[in-house]
Formats: sequence, C-alpha cells, structure tokens
Amino acid sequence: MKTKFSLLSAAILTASLTMMPAISQAAIPMAVDGQSVPSLAPMLERTTPAVVAVAVTGTHVSKQKIPDAFRYFFGPNAPQERVQERPFRGLGSGVIIDANKGYIVTNNHVIDGADEILIGLHDGREIEAKLIGSDAESDIALLQIKAKNLVAVKRADSDELRVGDFAVAIGNPFGLGQTVTSGIVSAMGRSGLGIEMLENFIQTDAAINSGNSGGALVNLNGDLIGINTAIVAPGGGNVGIGFAIPANMVNNLVDQIIEHGEVRRGVLGVSGRDLTNELAQGFGLDTQHGGFVDQVMTDSAADKAGIKAGDIITSVNGRKIKSFQELRAKVATMGAGAKVEFGLIRDGDEETVTAILGEASQTIEAAAGAVHPMLAGATLENNDDGVEITDIAQNSPAAASGLQKGDVIVGVNRSSIDDLKSLKATLKDQQGAVALKIKRGKSSLYLVLR
Repeated sequence: MKTKFSLLSAAILTASLTMMPAISQAAIPMAVDGQSVPSLAPMLERTTPAVVAVAVTGTHVSKQKIPDAFRYFFGPNAPQERVQERPFRGLGSGVIIDANKGYIVTNNHVIDGADEILIGLHDGREIEAKLIGSDAESDIALLQIKAKNLVAVKRADSDELRVGDFAVAIGNPFGLGQTVTSGIVSAMGRSGLGIEMLENFIQTDAAINSGNSGGALVNLNGDLIGINTAIVAPGGGNVGIGFAIPANMVNNLVDQIIEHGEVRRGVLGVSGRDLTNELAQGFGLDTQHGGFVDQVMTDSAADKAGIKAGDIITSVNGRKIKSFQELRAKVATMGAGAKVEFGLIRDGDEETVTAILGEASQTIEAAAGAVHPMLAGATLENNDDGVEITDIAQNSPAAASGLQKGDVIVGVNRSSIDDLKSLKATLKDQQGAVALKIKRGKSSLYLVLR
C-alpha cells in the first residue's frame, strides 16, 4: 500500500502538560541587560530534565511462507515457512510523567521487539527500564525506572487546544542531541492517514524530524500537549507537517496500563463513516462535521443507549468531533466500562445519550479502513488462524471487495498473517493491487484489493 506518511524512527525528549495559555501570554519575558525580551529559555530549563533518551536492542523476526512447489520437491518434512532473525539497535525518547514511581511514556514503535531498554537521564545517569505495558494501535508504551531525584512533567488538557496555539517540540533529530523547535498547532483531529490503527492527531508545523519519536509537544508553560509520532516526509526530512498523539488520549491509555497492565479498549458498537457534504445535504443539515452511523450492533453499548442507524454523532463528553475516525479513536482509547455522553443529530433534532462502553476483547471496531481503504466497513478481530471479519457493513468498500462475515485473512500475497498487527504492517509495505488469502469455511481463496 503506497503512503506518503512515515513513522519517525528515533529519539526524542519530552515536556509537560496542563492547559495552553492564551495568545496574550505567548511572550515569556526574560531580563537581559536590564531589558525584558521574549524567551523560551526559562520554560525549557524547567522542562528538559523530564526528557529522557531511550536506547533499545533486540531482534526482529520475519516469517515468509515457503511455496508449495518447494515443499513438494523436498518432501513432507520440508519446513512450512522461512524464519529470519535480524538484530537491531534503536534510539528514541520518553517523558517522565511520575517522578515518584518512575513512569515514562514513549512510542510503542520505539521499544517494539526490544530485549533491553536503557534510559539516559538529563543528568547523565543511565538506568535499565521495565516495560509496564503498551498499545500498538495507538503507538503508546509505558516504561518504569527506579531512580531518585527525577523531574516529571505536568499534563495539559489537549481538548482545550485551538488551531493557532503555540507549540514547542523537544527531541533529538538525526542524533544531533537535544534540539528545540517551535511553531503552532496547525490542525486538530487529523485521522484517516493510515499511520496508526487509532488516529486523532494534533498537527503542528514545529520542525519534527527523524529522531523525534516518542518525544513531546509542549505548550508555552512547558506542559505536555502531545507525544510526537509521525511526519509527512516525501523527501525524508521536515516539510512542516508533523503529528502528535494528544495528551488526553495518552492519559486514558496510561491509566489503563497502570491499572490493568494492558489497554482494555472500550467499544461503542457502531460502524459508520465521516459526515460528507453530500450526506449533510441529503439530511438537510447545516453542519458538515461528525460521524454518520451506518450500523448499530445488536446488544452493543450503542444499542443499549438508544443510538440508531442514521444518527450523526457530533460530540463526545461535550467536545465536538470532526469525523467518524476521531469518534472511533476517542472511544477506543477510553477504558471498557467508561460512562460516555454522546451528542447526536436525529431527524434534524439534537439529542444527548449516555452509553456504558463495552470491552473490545482484541476487536478493532470499524478500524479496517485504516489498514486498507478497501477494507473499510469491516470489523476485524484476531483469532487462532489470522484476522477474522466479524462484521461487515452493507454497500461498504469491504463488501464490494468480496469479503464476507466469517472470512479469515491468513495471508497477503506470499506473506502469512498472524494478527492485526502483522496485517497492517504487511499491507503498509505493498504498492498497487494486493491479494488477500482468505479462509472461508473449509475452503481457501484469494481476493484482490486495488
């Protein structure tokens, strides 16, 4: 699958969180030769001790199915697949969010597959870290170290951010060492980029380059508003479009990992699409923002709350949403059992309903569109054989591709598929048409996605 977006590969530093200051507070004064001049230096002096370097070592394991003709040639005892192991080293960064307990947030892709994780503190100490838990779909990981005299960041309410608010990125681009860049929040609620399973990104023009992964986007108070994760990099460097995971989304995930050791993803039980101009006109609506509900799963949280097909969900806990992808990301990063208020439009009237989220149990609700555009409308779930289509919306791209409820994706071209993670990773590297190997009942077949 061809994409112009690339994940950041290396290090970064971090900062803190609370609310963004008003624009009138943007200039931080500093006395120089008796005169007051704007400077970010005082804020950065407080913030940088909370930024750590993350060095990892490990082994990447890749599997490739051996063609039947090869196995027939060498007999029934020939191996079913070829396994390759490749040692790797990587650099990244993290943010200390709890000085007493030594909790550090970073990106999942920074530590994924690592056998050893070493933390480099601002004062020069190096300490081995323990992985508490991670979430590949949102690209967040929580580490812990045992050390004294740590400095932690505060966490901002990222829902209060506005386009135009100032933002500062701290990191280690290209391994140069600690680097600070500044800019503004250039967009909110970015999704549908195919970077992560769950996307609700802050977009910024603060210069972010390879080496900033897992680091921090902070406001002018030095409070963490997001974790830098990805960039648009057609030439391999910064072009003024970077993406960060919002602090509130990070908070929800970290709280679940601390409590349960894993993310227990909440599920609403709907499939849908973005509210387009065409749909808005068809329903006689003035708004063009929100998530259009195509289908409500029987006995789901949405069904019990009274949400119906044809509803347009416009807000979550009083916060407006722009798209169905944003809705899905917000819901999926809230814990199972969370009580959530949804604002919606039904038959032209505004209503409010309250739902108690169900538990995902490894189901990525309506996430298939982020894996491949022609899988949109399918609900995917890991099973023992591969990735099962547990539900599929009528007239969706997935249905048009020939997929059916109960199908199990077991391969892409010549690569075998074990789970959602490997499906996404394999499709990401493909360009043009791809062939899905499907297990349907007792039969196997190939379906081509274009």
